[in-house]
Amino acid sequence: MNASAEKVVGPSEFAADRAAWMGALARADAARLAARLDDLPEAPRWTVLRAPEIGLVRVRGRAGGQGQPFNLGEMTVARAAVRLEDGVVGLGYVAGRDKAHAERAALVDAMMQSPQWRDLAQSRIVAPLVAERAQAAAETARKVAATKVEFFTMVRARTQP
Repeated sequence: MNASAEKVVGPSEFAADRAAWMGALARADAARLAARLDDLPEAPRWTVLRAPEIGLVRVRGRAGGQGQPFNLGEMTVARAAVRLEDGVVGLGYVAGRDKAHAERAALVDAMMQSPQWRDLAQSRIVAPLVAERAQAAAETARKVAATKVEFFTMVRARTQP
């Protein structure tokens, strides 16, 4: 792809796109992400910047989704950082303790930022993972809808004596 054909995006659009793919990678099944990476015809060479590590993050909440924020609790998170040969840095954050999942997510994040690897990563990894998640959500919604119970009330008029 030549430089003149590349899509130019602003910082806010890039941030929204990146948040979407990083969220998809974090929520993806670790085994499915690994399988998608293994199935690539070619993969970039990369080095570890920050070895995968496990830590805690504070989870904040708001009553009713509004109101004053409060500390809900803590959760375990694995994170990693990698750099591709072309200098692009990728980060991976996943809930839980799966260090390999965090490293793979960082690799795909870097690929999505690299003009050389973005199309391959989007078509072979991110888009299929998003589609699989959407299909699973639709299946869950279908099962829930099948158990829905409709309630109705008949109102009787009261007569005054």
